[in-house]
Amino acid sequence: MLLDAAKALPLSEQIELAEALWENIADAGYEPPLSGAQAAELDRRVEEHCRNPQAAIPWNQIRTELERYHAPRG
Repeated sequence: MLLDAAKALPLSEQIELAEALWENIADAGYEPPLSGAQAAELDRRVEEHCRNPQAAIPWNQIRTELERYHAPRG
């Protein structure tokens, strides 16, 4: 069975397979429904942004900070 074969893979390969499958599902257009809590949080964030749009951090700044934080150290 396919699932048994996947379970026999090393954990790192199982994760890689799961990520590839999820990407394929998303590429096919599947969008899981939001839970009530997720929808409420999104609404809260939109309202917060509307009240204070200058508090938003631009994506390029976030990306730069993430790259700096996760850069190899040595």
